[in-house]
Amino acid sequence: MNRSDSVNQTYVRKYEDNYRRAPASLIDVVHRFGSEDICREYLEKLRWPDGVCCVRCGSVSVSEIHTRDQFDCNDCRYRFSVTSGTVLDNTKLPLWKWFAGIYLMIEGKKGVSANQVKRTLGVTYKTAWFLCHRVREAMREVESSRLSGIIEVDETWVGGKQRGVGKGQSTNKTAVIGAVERDGKIRLQVIHARDRRTLHGWIRKNLADETEAIYTDDWSPYIGIGDENTRHEAVNHSAKEWVRGQIHTNSVENVWSLLKRSIVGSFHKVSVKHLERYLDELEFRFNNRKNPYMFRDVLLRVIDKTALRYDKLTA
Repeated sequence: MNRSDSVNQTYVRKYEDNYRRAPASLIDVVHRFGSEDICREYLEKLRWPDGVCCVRCGSVSVSEIHTRDQFDCNDCRYRFSVTSGTVLDNTKLPLWKWFAGIYLMIEGKKGVSANQVKRTLGVTYKTAWFLCHRVREAMREVESSRLSGIIEVDETWVGGKQRGVGKGQSTNKTAVIGAVERDGKIRLQVIHARDRRTLHGWIRKNLADETEAIYTDDWSPYIGIGDENTRHEAVNHSAKEWVRGQIHTNSVENVWSLLKRSIVGSFHKVSVKHLERYLDELEFRFNNRKNPYMFRDVLLRVIDKTALRYDKLTA
């Protein structure tokens, strides 16, 4: 092997490592993706790993228009770019700021507020708020596998306190249900009732038939959720029972603690209208907590989904 071949192989290895590895810090994001050309090249490799193809007809016969950062399909004559039809479509924000904003959102366990993104990226609050919601929308699981094994299920209330309203009144609060696999994934969703029909329907939709066990508290609508394949055990919180052997709901309670610390410590205020997206963000970040390629995987979702329109977001 001559010197030039060795240098080329070293360059390829460094390039592949730079392509695969997750950023170590925000400074690393800016250092690696500090130019539009580098960002576009990275997105092109994510979107078209086998080579550029037309986003309209799928043809691989395309010509690159270097002066416009676009491609021209030689078959249907459609012009497109790497951001066409994605969350980044028609964005005026530099791509490196998108990359930095995404990193900020996935880096902290409690998330990051739009105000913090605004200050860090040097953009307006409206731009930062819109960016965060579009990324949250991309994080949403569309067709996720159902949970299995040992599952903890619980609900919580999200919302502020009202003066003059007694305990148990929930006119200013929204109910959220969650299920947690032991040492596994979570599912979160806003619900409009805590009755038997709602809880049982949600559990059957999100848990596999072969689930080993479901652990809940003593809320009566959970009664009867077990079957011949799945046993149901409950801890009696009303009698101050929190753990009975391996039976407890501490894991899902920890998720509620994380959610509420996010709202109080990072977001400060969350609209009921957008609460589902905040749950999607927490769910995705929690389920990918051990994923070394989470940054890349969020970008894959960003270029795989269409943009959330501002008028729809604010309607």
